[in-house]
Amino acid sequence: MRITSWNVNSAKARQEHILDYLRAGSTDVLLIQETKTQDVNFPTDLYADIGWNVAFHGQKSYNGVAIASRFDIDEVACGLPGDNDDEQARYMEATINGVRVATIYLPNGNPAPGPKFDYKLAWMDRLRARASYLMASEVPVILGGDFNVIPHDIDCYDPAGWEGDALTRDETRAAFFRICHDGYVDAIRAAYPQDVIYSYWDYQAGAWQKDNGVRIDHLLLSPEAADKMTSAGVDKGPRGLEKPSDHTPVWVELKD
Repeated sequence: MRITSWNVNSAKARQEHILDYLRAGSTDVLLIQETKTQDVNFPTDLYADIGWNVAFHGQKSYNGVAIASRFDIDEVACGLPGDNDDEQARYMEATINGVRVATIYLPNGNPAPGPKFDYKLAWMDRLRARASYLMASEVPVILGGDFNVIPHDIDCYDPAGWEGDALTRDETRAAFFRICHDGYVDAIRAAYPQDVIYSYWDYQAGAWQKDNGVRIDHLLLSPEAADKMTSAGVDKGPRGLEKPSDHTPVWVELKD
């Protein structure tokens, strides 16, 4: 089973790209972020027409996450536990073929320091708590999405230029690594320990053409999921399409 994560930067603007990706058989499960779509407007019928199931958790104009799957989507849970006042649609879980998956759109946090950065760090603490809870279930768990974290300098085309940004600050990286140290495996980095690999290229200044990218889209696997991993990678094709998302899909393959 192939599980893919993709920040589409507007489900409406990228709808045909998404459906083409699913029709092409590029994945079995798609974790989607930044749908920017209210639930009432989510195009469920378009997914049903091509034989896919979909679950979604959205809000007007901002954020929003979804899960599309060839298989049944069970035990859907919306929202990251730990803050009943947090109304941002950034997190959703479901069980698919015995694997617990979460689609994540982690806060950007800029400008840092400041209230938005404080929210990011608090959100990451809540994510770690949830990740630990899920790992204790001893079922395969995959946390996939746009983490807005550049874990290492190798994951950034210009580390000096990004210094001090909320995506590279020591506090951000430490919060990400705490989840990994708890037992989760960064699938892309596990597959390519020393390679320069990006998942995001800004729309400005010819970043895509110059390969001025960063790696901020991640798939974190619990030990049970990591044991099933056979391969992982980044699919750069969609970033080269006309009117693309600024992110491109990242994927992991699990054996049965």
